[in-house]
Amino acid sequence: MKISRAWLQTYFEKPLPDAQALADALTFHAFEIESVVGDILDVKVTPNRGHDCLSHRGIAKELSAILNLPLVPYPYGIRDIDLEPKTDAINIVIEAPDLCLRYVAGYIRGVKVGPSPEWLRARLESIGQKSINNVVDATNFVMFNIGQPLHAFDAGQLRQKDGKYAIGVRKAKRGEKMLALDDKEYAFTEKMLLIVDGASDVPIGIAGIKGGKPAGITEATKDIIIESANFDGVSVRRTAAVLKLRTDASSRFEQVISPELAAYGMRASADLIVKVAGGEIIGFSDEYPTPQKMKTVSVSVEKTNVILGTSLVADEIANALTRLDLPFEKQGSEFVVTPPFERLDLFIAEDLVEEIGRIIGYDKIPAVELSPLSKKPEVNKNFYWQERIREHLLSKGFSEVFTSVFDEEGERAVLNKVGGEKPFLRQDISHSLNGALGSNIYNKDLLGLKQVRLFELGTVWRENVEICSVCLAVEKIKTEESADELAAELLQYLGLQATAVMQDSPAEMNFSKIISTLPDPTTYDQLPLPITKRYQPFSKYPFIVRDIALWVPAGTKPEEVLEVLRAQSGELLVRSALFDTFEKEGKVSYAFRLVFQSFDHTLTDNDANERMESIYSAVKEKGWEVR
Repeated sequence: MKISRAWLQTYFEKPLPDAQALADALTFHAFEIESVVGDILDVKVTPNRGHDCLSHRGIAKELSAILNLPLVPYPYGIRDIDLEPKTDAINIVIEAPDLCLRYVAGYIRGVKVGPSPEWLRARLESIGQKSINNVVDATNFVMFNIGQPLHAFDAGQLRQKDGKYAIGVRKAKRGEKMLALDDKEYAFTEKMLLIVDGASDVPIGIAGIKGGKPAGITEATKDIIIESANFDGVSVRRTAAVLKLRTDASSRFEQVISPELAAYGMRASADLIVKVAGGEIIGFSDEYPTPQKMKTVSVSVEKTNVILGTSLVADEIANALTRLDLPFEKQGSEFVVTPPFERLDLFIAEDLVEEIGRIIGYDKIPAVELSPLSKKPEVNKNFYWQERIREHLLSKGFSEVFTSVFDEEGERAVLNKVGGEKPFLRQDISHSLNGALGSNIYNKDLLGLKQVRLFELGTVWRENVEICSVCLAVEKIKTEESADELAAELLQYLGLQATAVMQDSPAEMNFSKIISTLPDPTTYDQLPLPITKRYQPFSKYPFIVRDIALWVPAGTKPEEVLEVLRAQSGELLVRSALFDTFEKEGKVSYAFRLVFQSFDHTLTDNDANERMESIYSAVKEKGWEVR
């Protein structure tokens, strides 16, 4: 989420540090930062905190706790907010209370729709939002400010019955459609939740996602009805996924937000709209069938220290909870915390310990050894034998790969498939591993391999059963071992008889069946520690291979020749190797394979030829003869 430092400053009397310092503070105590551009931070809010931190107020509260800076008094900070005056001009009917926990409607008459004031436009544009008009901008501002999605309907486009409006929240009917504000028509399934004009039963919005075009705000709008509601996160996510319509509002409902926040969003948006667009607040209608219950969570000083490995005293824990705005009562060594309504992530003592730890600072928590296990851990048979298989195959020059579990055909179709080209779960690994083999054979000169050997341990679905399979794919070279021979060696290594006739490369075996015949291990083997290797980026551009064979005097080492070849090849030479040697009449013939590749462009034959000409000249100066 884009967060503006200037916007955050409105929550503090004391000046905030610069944007980079704020980013560092959040990184070490709360969230990752994707980027910092000027005064704008792109904060990667974790899913468990989406309910309270997808807003400037949420991030401001985090910074208040981290930096120990007090927040300015917030006009809607009281726990029980009154939506006054009440009105019966809007009747709300929720037909699916499990999918809509609360619906608040606000009625304002006499607004003047037009451009937003400069401060409001600047706030929204600073975080990449386009200014639309003063009414819509006000609802968007409140959403990005405190995290409650809102929507405004043109009341003049809705029907009245006996002088009153009606708003309905219901599931869609089969074949029902609506033209949305993005000028696209959406067709609904019966599982989707809609907002409808209660008098006509016509859809005017997709619950929690997007409003409808017929009731959209225009310059001709005079009277408006504001929606501040709470919709089920799973329902919103599924609808957004099926319709391929993800919005800022849906992303917040998907994370699940407190129904209590709807009242704060309504009060803030109504007051702001009157401020920037005029009009008169007629009143509010609030349908809240099952109010959110407040909960308590307890943690002791002792438990906090055991989990963190610290020696904190009660005052330090109390200070951390106070900074986090987590009200508590002290009962002996216990802290009984009543989390604010928006903190839906606090359920157990460990949740509070995590909060205390991150505010104190993980860098201040000493590293301690884990306590010894009370009993010997059980050995996982599958894991044990898979690791044994890996070690053996790696020692035989294999590389492990992971291919897609999706395929063009199979027994099991995927309900929510990723793409139309592979709608089934794979029946075997052979098909995809054979494709990987072909790709790697093409690149084996670049890889410096004499023979490409690949294997995969993975899940397949066939004959209505899910099993684990091991598959070996080996490049066919007459002088080298085949996939069948290497598979037989694997079985012998496992202590089994290789009597089964296997297919040619790839050779695939039922690992689930094999493991059932193997003994149960009692302890894990002490496998050798892996050798640390230096990784470097690879080029996405094609390579060119050139071979050179030359006569040199007997006694000349191949390394001496390679040094000359490499010096003349320059930075385009990415691999070089000797592949043939023979002696005749006091001379030695060396044949080398040279692989050229660029990191910034596709090489041409001229690029490679120029390098080879330099090599030929250097070889001639040495008195060596190119064959």
